[in-house]
Amino acid sequence: MTRFVGTHVSKLDRKGRVSIPSHFRHALERLSNNQIILNPSFLEPCVDAWPQYLFEELVDRVNEMAKFSEEHEDASFTLFAEANELSADAEGRVVLTEPLIGHANLTDSVAFIGRGDYFQLWEPLAAKARAQLGRERSRLRGFTLPGTPRPERKAGEA
Repeated sequence: MTRFVGTHVSKLDRKGRVSIPSHFRHALERLSNNQIILNPSFLEPCVDAWPQYLFEELVDRVNEMAKFSEEHEDASFTLFAEANELSADAEGRVVLTEPLIGHANLTDSVAFIGRGDYFQLWEPLAAKARAQLGRERSRLRGFTLPGTPRPERKAGEA
């Protein structure tokens, strides 16, 4: 099974180059011939990194929307206007654009965060804070996966 899992921190150089972790590079090679699309997340201060096949699925979904509708216009701007189609160099590096670096508030290092079928690039301290927030929200909701029962709560528990 090929998935993007784990958190890996890499250095960001002054030219905007960063090395994709080897585990993620191997997954990209298997999933999309080493092609990746980067765009600013529209939900978080990070960069979404899509294997080409998965980005194509997103393109197909946008194309199913009524052309020139407000929904289509918003979706196409969100996904395509700032997208960057890249391949890693021989050392596994990609060059991040200034808009991507600025959106994620990156300075000298990048946290690569596995999200299953894609991954994200975060400023390391922001990634740690977001992971903690996610764990806390999940705990408060009594996190379970679809199809699994929620654990029983004891009286007085939040």
